[in-house]
Amino acid sequence: MKHIFAVLFSIFLCNLVAQGPPVRLKTSDIKTFTDGSQYIDPTPFLETIKASEMKALLDVLASDEFEGRETGTVGNKKAAQFIAEQFRNFGLPQIGDSYSYFQKVSFTRAGWNKINFVANEKRYKNLYDYFAFPSTNAANPSLDAKEITFLGYGIDDQNYSDYKGVNVSGKVLMIYSGEPKNPKGEYLVSKSKVPSEWGTDFRKKVAIAHQKGAKAVILIDADLRKKIDKNRNALIRSGLQMGEGEMPKGKFANNLFVSPKVAKDIIGKKFKKVVKSRKKIEKKGVSKAVKLPADINIVMDKNEGGLKGDNVLGYIEGTDPKLKDELVIITAHYDHLGIRGNDIYNGADDNGSGTSTVIEVAQALTEAKKAGKGPRRSVLVMLVTGEEKGLLGSKFYTEFPIFPLSKTVANINVDMVGRIDKKYKDNGNYVYVIGADRLSTELHTINETVNANYTNLILDYKYNEKSDPNRYYYRSDHYNFAEKGIPAIFYFNGTHDDYHMTTDTAEKIDFEKMENIGKLVFLTAWELANRDKRIEVDVLD
Repeated sequence: MKHIFAVLFSIFLCNLVAQGPPVRLKTSDIKTFTDGSQYIDPTPFLETIKASEMKALLDVLASDEFEGRETGTVGNKKAAQFIAEQFRNFGLPQIGDSYSYFQKVSFTRAGWNKINFVANEKRYKNLYDYFAFPSTNAANPSLDAKEITFLGYGIDDQNYSDYKGVNVSGKVLMIYSGEPKNPKGEYLVSKSKVPSEWGTDFRKKVAIAHQKGAKAVILIDADLRKKIDKNRNALIRSGLQMGEGEMPKGKFANNLFVSPKVAKDIIGKKFKKVVKSRKKIEKKGVSKAVKLPADINIVMDKNEGGLKGDNVLGYIEGTDPKLKDELVIITAHYDHLGIRGNDIYNGADDNGSGTSTVIEVAQALTEAKKAGKGPRRSVLVMLVTGEEKGLLGSKFYTEFPIFPLSKTVANINVDMVGRIDKKYKDNGNYVYVIGADRLSTELHTINETVNANYTNLILDYKYNEKSDPNRYYYRSDHYNFAEKGIPAIFYFNGTHDDYHMTTDTAEKIDFEKMENIGKLVFLTAWELANRDKRIEVDVLD
């Protein structure tokens, strides 16, 4: 709560500085959008987007001092601090974690070095008789038990509970997947034919088991083979999961899924008792635990690693009381490949160019606000980390947004805009536009119109084709917003021979080209932020 008050107070103080005295607008200041909305002429603020300033920014970002800006390294942290310093100089409020300019991003990589399950001296086969998710289990070199407690469905809800009168502390539990129904076919928890979270998310069950003190949970799953096929990648490979590495240990009881056949083998002579207990649940809604003698050994040896970084947040609060709760997000990733051996991958174009461009756009928007001329909606300028690791920073934001995604009007993403590809080697006045028409025809029209009225770049949609083999639409940070149903547009200059090479250096950047694209980014954001009505999602396929 203290953090929220601090953020609001920071925004209040910055508004006092930024807004200044009331501004009297001239008739010549007022323009009209294609939808009929009136808006303030943005032309004066275009002049703040300068090639010379972009060069000064990029020369620092792509310097050896930042060591290629790989996520999780000192160089990446230095780059984040440098970007934050620009936002501080603009007078932007600190809306991030712990009253800062940063959203802390954390991921954990986990996989199995070794996993064994032995019951009553029989060794079962992983990914055939049983499976376990690395992401919901803590490492455990050897978990042993001489008894299992059958506990129905492992649910603890006010409408139905398997835990009433049962002490499970230090016990290994065996439960059914899913949730029970009554003779009418209604779920006992929801009291309807709609399942509850208890039946759709097993993590709820292993979390409550952990809270009750259980040391492990064995879940009986009738669709074990289908589950294995569906989740094979997550079960075999070391995948990145959001959050800190200690989360499974601190939240979930160790758990694994077994087939009904394996469960029946383990239950042995008490099988009829277990079936009777299950029928009683379905008939009377009353659960009864059954103690099962069993000699259990489970080995869960994990390989784990963490990855941490920062999204850097520059927030320009809107000036319209009715519209400022809506948000336009402008993104670019500032991370790159870092150091490989003795070589530094400076990433001037990828994506020092997009980062520098977006910082300049943030400055132009700030100047507009200081002049008392907008934007009406709020704008979040966010430099994200982890793009080279799999779009991680933007993925983290869309899962843990600072502002509601329902209030997010659009995302504008800038990734590699400082070079000229082979197709346009004789004319650098171009940009590839990707994604603008995938969810909203209005976004496409806005970009086309502001370009025709102001910047006159060649807008090339080659990489926007759904048949494009490069699949660039899915390969930069805008895609995480589009996947959430938020219209997104991606500006890109195409690849070149220096892409992901040590030769992607600052002296090869065309800053005049960057300036023109920066102005197009600003103008598109300006209309999105100042229209009377937010753009609509009107493309279903």
